[in-house]
Amino acid sequence: MESQRNLLILGLLFVSFLLFQQWQTDTAPAPQQIEETANAANAEIPASTTSNAPATLSNDSERKIITVKTDLIELAIDTLGGDIVESTLLEYPVKLDGTKRLNLLEQQANYQFVAQSGLIGANGPDASSTGRPLYQVAQDSYTLADGQDSLDVTLTYQDQNGVVFEKVFSFARDKYNVKVNYHINNTSSQNIQLQMYGQLKQSVVRPNEESSMMMQLYRGAAYSTQEEKYDKFSYGDMEDSNLKLLTTGGWVAMIQHYFVTAWVPTAEDENHIYSKLVNEEQGIIGYKGSPVTVAANSSATLGATLYTGPKLQDRLEALSETLYLTVDYGFLWWLAKPLHMALTFFHGLVGNWGFAIILLTFAVRGLMYPLTKKQYTSMAKMRQLQPKMAQLKERFGDDRQKMGQATMELYKKEKVNPLGGCLPLLLQMPIFIGLFWMLQESVELRHAPFMLWIDDLSALDPYYVLPLLMGASMWLMAKMQPSMSADPMQQKMMQFMPVIFTVFFLWFPSGLVLYWVVSNVVTLIQQTIIYRAIDKAEAKGKKS
Repeated sequence: MESQRNLLILGLLFVSFLLFQQWQTDTAPAPQQIEETANAANAEIPASTTSNAPATLSNDSERKIITVKTDLIELAIDTLGGDIVESTLLEYPVKLDGTKRLNLLEQQANYQFVAQSGLIGANGPDASSTGRPLYQVAQDSYTLADGQDSLDVTLTYQDQNGVVFEKVFSFARDKYNVKVNYHINNTSSQNIQLQMYGQLKQSVVRPNEESSMMMQLYRGAAYSTQEEKYDKFSYGDMEDSNLKLLTTGGWVAMIQHYFVTAWVPTAEDENHIYSKLVNEEQGIIGYKGSPVTVAANSSATLGATLYTGPKLQDRLEALSETLYLTVDYGFLWWLAKPLHMALTFFHGLVGNWGFAIILLTFAVRGLMYPLTKKQYTSMAKMRQLQPKMAQLKERFGDDRQKMGQATMELYKKEKVNPLGGCLPLLLQMPIFIGLFWMLQESVELRHAPFMLWIDDLSALDPYYVLPLLMGASMWLMAKMQPSMSADPMQQKMMQFMPVIFTVFFLWFPSGLVLYWVVSNVVTLIQQTIIYRAIDKAEAKGKKS
């Protein structure tokens, strides 16, 4: 099995993998729906939070947007309902070296993505027939000052029965998550029943959305339950059916490339996860907590956490043990996660993500060296058998049965495994796929410079130097192992493989192409060492 044929196998496997990923997306079964309890079914989300039209009140003129700025994020909060209608990531520019910061949550004329929360149930202020509550707030803007570690922003509302509701947003330094607590002070003479909900509402169509020919970039809903630790629920899924799941803990999220916004309720509470598609224009995923009774002349607190930021695994895992799965590595997550840990370790040593990728490549190729040696040793033995194979073909002609039997006897006599060069390649394929998804999903590589002309490892090589180097190194690898096939068509196909792969890699992020180039160079070195050792052994055997 020659090196060129192995390259063809690798290419077919990789294309098959991409097709399999698309097939999984298109044919994935809808999650099992669990029947709701009576209490969960009775509490409805107010229509004003699910319709496309903005909610209105007679005192809507008093409604305003307040801003809260910390060291990492800046939020805009609507006093009508207390929804978060904008989140700006201060450390993430939209474009490399740009001044405009990235918005996750935003409310525009042609696009909406907001994080809503409220209190429903028999006495919930967000379930009122007059519309959502209009909160009062002391200031129009808040800032986490230098030296200040935390900041609370309190919105207050009092209903017609005298019950006081405080919606408190708690911020902390170096955090992308915001704690949202409701403090309920029931000063009335009646018991009241409340139920907290949190939901994310996003437009199905996003103007100028990024796309890629070679990579699936998912934007849509996701959730976690006790039974299903992580599952995506696309807008197409919402069109087919709505989620109605009961779980202890769990979370709901809207995810996109590199970033995630998620509601994480208290892990011990029983929650109802739901979804809805509004007029085929907006998708909603949310949760409703269990109903809570607040006795007369007593108080209670309900709360959840909103995360709106980059997919940084340590931060996500600290918030929920399964939230890090939104860094979607596909079915090889168990392999990609340790690779990401290794990449992070190497970055800690060198302080440059490009050089970290190079060190990771050396480590991976070093661990795979026994497989590589076995692969090229098998290829060399197969090459040595070619004269004897030609004799068998001349002897048996077109008698395929006898030719096959004689060939297997020759393999057994010479102790050669015809699959010896292919099996190591198959074992290496999962590692490459794991690296592919790991590098694609690593927000750390977004706008991360390497050196010279590579100033963003998550973007294409602007001058296509790395893809051309990759193609050249692949061609050189093929030249080092002459083809054993006499079929002119197969020979031509093998000659075009480096060209085909070069075209493929023109569309890949430069970080992934960097890995492949360095991997090819290391393989060339290993190939040279192995072949020289084999040639020396052959020469020594002939002399003896």
